[in-house]
Formats: sequence, C-alpha cells, structure tokens
Amino acid sequence: MDTTITPTTARWSRWAAYAAGAWSLVYGGLGLWWALGGRGFPFGEGDIPDARAESLLGAATAAGTAPVIAVLGAAGALLALVLARVRLRGAPRAVALVLAWAAALTLTVLVPDQRVLVAVAYAPIALVGLPWGWPPANYFETALPWPVLNLMICMAGGVLWGATALAFQRRSAGCCQSCGRAEDGHSAWTRPAAAARWGRRAAYVAFAIPLFYAVVRWAWALEIPLLVPDEGLRWLHETGLVWAGAGLATLAALGGVLTLGLAQRWGEVWPRWVVGLAGRRVPPVFPVTFASVITVVLASAGATAVRVTDWTDPVSWLANPITYWPLWAVALGVATAGYHLRRRGRCRRCGLI
Repeated sequence: MDTTITPTTARWSRWAAYAAGAWSLVYGGLGLWWALGGRGFPFGEGDIPDARAESLLGAATAAGTAPVIAVLGAAGALLALVLARVRLRGAPRAVALVLAWAAALTLTVLVPDQRVLVAVAYAPIALVGLPWGWPPANYFETALPWPVLNLMICMAGGVLWGATALAFQRRSAGCCQSCGRAEDGHSAWTRPAAAARWGRRAAYVAFAIPLFYAVVRWAWALEIPLLVPDEGLRWLHETGLVWAGAGLATLAALGGVLTLGLAQRWGEVWPRWVVGLAGRRVPPVFPVTFASVITVVLASAGATAVRVTDWTDPVSWLANPITYWPLWAVALGVATAGYHLRRRGRCRRCGLI
C-alpha cells in the first residue's frame, strides 16, 4: 500500500497564519488607540476593580501597557507572515516555534482569568432562568462586561496562534499538515491502543475533580459548612449566591460525567436514550472540539488559581477544590488527545494510519 504523503495541505493550515497575523494587527491597532488616549482600555486601571487582584495585568495602565500591546501586535503580524511564507530551518525555525507557541500560551492561558470560565458556565444557567427573572442580575453586566469579552477575544487570538504554530511545526518538519504523521513512522504512544490506555486514566481523573468541586458546593446549598466558615455560608444563603454555585456545581458534575465518554463506548456510538441518534456513530470532531474549548477555559482559570493560592499553607489549598483546576485542565486535555488519537483512523490526505 502506498503511504506517501501527498503535497496537499489541510485547509486550516493554509489560512491559520494569515488569520493570526490579522488578529495581531487589529489588536495591535487597539493598543495604539489606547496609547493615544482612546477609551476602553480593558486591563488594570480600565478593568473591574474587584477583579484586578486576580488578573495577570491587574496593575497595567494604558500609558505603560498599551504601547507594548501595539508593538507586540505589529511584531506578531510580521511573525505570522514569516511563518506563512518563509521556509525556516535550524535555529531560526526553533526560535519562530518558541515565539509562536509562547504567543498561543500567553493569550489563551495567562492573560485570561477565571472570569471566562464563570461567563461560560453561567451562560446556560442565565438562559434557563431568563423566563423567571433568575438569577436576579443582568448576565451581560455581571458576567460579560467589556473587560471579560476582551479576555475572550484574547483567547480566540491565542487559539489562532496555536493553530499557526502547529501548522508551521508540521510543515517545517515534513509531516502531514492534516494529521501530523510522517512516512518514517510515529511514536508508539500515539497509536490507538496506547492512546486508549493513557487517555482512559486521564478521563477518570477529569471526572473525579469536578465531582469533588460539586460535592462542596452542594453541601453549601444544604447548609453544611464544608470547608467554609459558618459566617461565609450564612452570607451565601442571604445573597442567594449559594444556589448559583449549586447550579454551577451541577454543570461541573455533568461535565465530569461527559468526560467519561472520551474513554467509554457511548462516546463513540450514541446511546439508546439519545432520541433520533441512538446507535449512530458519534462524529469525533464534536467531542474533541467541545472538550478542547473547555480545556482552554479551564486552563485560564487554573492559571488564576495558581496565582492567587497561598501555597505556603498546605492544609488550606489541599482542601480547596479550586486549586485542582490546573490538574483538571491537564487531565481533560490529555483525555481529549487520547480520544482524538484513538479515533482518528486513516488520514484522508496522506493515507497514513
């Protein structure tokens, strides 16, 4: 069987660098606007006061940070153009890859914070409670103001940079740009049988962590002061926030259960209780895309947890479910990768298995 990689490239790899460059240029233009005194600077002094302590850019000012954003935006646009048009080898290739992956990590994980997770998690709660006017707050004012929307925009830019880095890495290494495989074979850990083993372990970890978080929040709803002082529990009930937390905990637990689908049969074939789809094959792109989005959102919240946790007090952080969010993000990401490798099959472009 001929397993020669064809010269065709995946569609996303063709436009990823140009999209990342365009995003960088536009966001750099915003930085220039803010540097010149334009309104809407969303970090530090322009952010919500209560959130500045947990933000990586909580101390940022328009005068000091906006010019840096403008310069980085212009540099990013230039780098993206190089990655799209220039063939690099050796040290220049390594430097370009480091810069591209650093941009992706910074924009998706370090700049955003836990407010993105809150906005995503409370969206279905606000939608369900909308007819009854619950929760008694404007979702867009409380969970999705401009500074939080800006964090999502940064996260979207980070995803574009991640796609750009991956496409360039595969192309410059002579791999298939669609699946990443090469003619000279691939590592044993990426084979379906191996991916099924380590992906299953990661899925169980990603199931257990949100369950722990949910148990704590449910206990609060039942007026059980688990890991919280009585005064704090009383305040949660007086404000009604305890029920929003219980709803969020329920979503987290359901998400943990869905994570098991990345390692179970019902994650490949729709179960009988799914009306209209029972017995049909689950398209791999659906769970992979959904789980990848949640992984990125969890990673940004986990980075915030790392910044705000007092690691000198083991008793406190070991009992705090939030400190396990970084592990949750890693476990979910690994489980998602295992599911993808297990189900990807033969590449339609290069023909390799």
